[in-house]
Amino acid sequence: MTEIRAGIELPARREDIELVTDDGLTLVGELALPLDREPVATLLTLHPLPTHGGFMDSHVLRKAAARLPALADLAVLRFNTRGTSSPRGTSDGAFGDGVTERADVAAAVAFVRERGLPTPWLVGWSFGTELALKYGLDHDIAGAILLSPPLRRTTPDELTRWAGSGVPLIALVPELDDFLRPAEAEERFAAVPEARLVAVDEAKHLWVGETHTRRVLDEIVRVVNPSASPLPTEWNG
Repeated sequence: MTEIRAGIELPARREDIELVTDDGLTLVGELALPLDREPVATLLTLHPLPTHGGFMDSHVLRKAAARLPALADLAVLRFNTRGTSSPRGTSDGAFGDGVTERADVAAAVAFVRERGLPTPWLVGWSFGTELALKYGLDHDIAGAILLSPPLRRTTPDELTRWAGSGVPLIALVPELDDFLRPAEAEERFAAVPEARLVAVDEAKHLWVGETHTRRVLDEIVRVVNPSASPLPTEWNG
């Protein structure tokens, strides 16, 4: 048995991929799939703000790709939005402050559809939650999971659009978030009565620490593939 700790990477089929946007940009990314079976659902991840260090390898998303194909039979798609760099490479274009990234989200959803990946859930973190809220309902998605939503670029109309949409919306809100804490989140998300808010005690915007990473990953799995929750803390493969 091996303890599942911060740096572990469990077995999966991993593939470097490229997404092509409607405005002609090539975005670099990675698709991770269960090693010896088909996925039961897909996490299409949207990373934090690239002008403040966010990219496809931001730690929660990297750990989702490292663990969840093996532990929860999930496909995990990560990619760098336009103008963003990581060890995988640099995506074409320049940061669009959440506006031109609409085409990036569309390209990622199109890739999921073309590859026949099942039940796509958007998983946005910080800036990535803005992209999920602004553009998620343009596409056929199973739902959206928001990690540390700041609600700084999402307009009231864009948020209200989720009300009555029939598309599940789950927000994980850290108790000590820098931008939006649970009490304010309750007020802001009141525009979407069916949204489910999960306040996470002692957590911060960046979900630092293995305890908080495990909480985030388990909350994601509880929604997307509840039969695999709670996630184990040891690997016997």
